[in-house]
Amino acid sequence: MSGLQTNLNKQKKEILKATVNVPQKGDFVWDGKDENERPLSKKEMRAGIKNLGGRPKLENPKQSVTIRLNAEILYYFKAQGKGWQTRINETLQNYIKSHPTP
Repeated sequence: MSGLQTNLNKQKKEILKATVNVPQKGDFVWDGKDENERPLSKKEMRAGIKNLGGRPKLENPKQSVTIRLNAEILYYFKAQGKGWQTRINETLQNYIKSHPTP
């Protein structure tokens, strides 16, 4: 038998020996010799993943609603190009500021 084959057989025996007594809280088994070389648990993997994409969460996020508008209002805002919903929102906010509730 070659040295590589002997080494692989030794590793297989160590793995089989380690799997006889499976840890209760782990979803993996390792030979216990080097803690840094053991596979990460699912919990450790999730903890290491950082959310790199997307926009940051807003303190006061917008809410999705369905609203029925007159065709001329919709045409007016859409004719100004992209961002027509934001402009409608700004117009309504300006109305609220200029007409405070009693």
